[in-house]
Amino acid sequence: MEPLEVVRALWHRFQDHNWAGAAELVAENAVIDWPASRERLVGRDKIIAVNQEYPAGWSIKVLRVIAEDDQVAAEVEVPHTDLGLFRAAGFYSVRDDQIVHGTEYWTTVGADEPLEGRSHHVERY
Repeated sequence: MEPLEVVRALWHRFQDHNWAGAAELVAENAVIDWPASRERLVGRDKIIAVNQEYPAGWSIKVLRVIAEDDQVAAEVEVPHTDLGLFRAAGFYSVRDDQIVHGTEYWTTVGADEPLEGRSHHVERY
């Protein structure tokens, strides 16, 4: 499987709650970093568990996945019925058809107010 397809499949398997299938795409000693909250998930079991145990009410829409060799970037949208709309940009290293490392930047859409003084340069959407 191409690295791009590994990452795309992971997000789709999360969406389908196919935890065993998702686990097949994550290396046993994989690491996922979340810089915004300064959290690190170490190991396949913890990576799958944190997704499996997240409060119900979410879905995942893969917006895009791009790759160069074994490096893959993905952008996903995750609406949650109770918690709002999230977006994530993830950057992954894939080896032997499994994710070995990832860095994911999660945000709540619309949570940040623009800095004062730049309103004449930007449009809100």
